[in-house]
Order: sequence, then C-alpha cells, then structure tokens
Amino acid sequence: MAELALNLVVLRSANLERALQFYGALGLSFVKEQHGGGPEHYATQVGPTVFEIYPGSHESPALAAIHLGFRVPSLEDSLAALQKQGAEVISPPKNTPWGRRALVADPDRNRVEISE
Repeated sequence: MAELALNLVVLRSANLERALQFYGALGLSFVKEQHGGGPEHYATQVGPTVFEIYPGSHESPALAAIHLGFRVPSLEDSLAALQKQGAEVISPPKNTPWGRRALVADPDRNRVEISE
C-alpha cells in the first residue's frame, strides 16, 4: 500500500494577482491553466504537491479556512519578502520543537506557516 501524502492544495482567492505575488515571494513560479470548461487558474508543483490558486466566486468564496506550511531555505529572507508584499505577521519567528517558524496571513487571510 502506498504511503499517504498530500498531493493537491487548492486556494480560492478574491485577488489572484495579490495571491500570486504573495506566493511568488516564497519562490513559487506559477503557470496559467484551465481544465476543460473550468475557470482559468494558476498552478505550480511543490515537491510532490500540486498547488493551485483559483479565482474566488459567489459559489466558492475565498475564506480564511486554509492553513498552509512551507519549509524555506531562509526564514528571515522569506518573511522579509512576504512583508514587502504587505503580509501581516501573525506570529513572529520563534524556535519550536519543529524548527524555527513564523506565521503570516496571505492576502485572503489564510494562515501560512513558514519554517526553516
């Protein structure tokens, strides 16, 4: 039996451009996609995980119900890049049993944990 692994994360954003800039500050590079008659969206591969950002709509509004985590080479550099994009720091960098971490909010108020 295969190991359980996260392979897809989908966010809905009220402002695609701001979301792309926010996640781009982490070093993610997106491509525009459209599956069949579905909406245009943006996708990237993060290790084994496909990460997609779709436009929010009345049927699927952007809600702050997602918590994502990204391991980055430099917590300080990534946090500085995110703050330049206007990210709110919810919890500043601190040492934890799982490494040095910070928590920020993305443009749609989703919680994003950054660790190194």
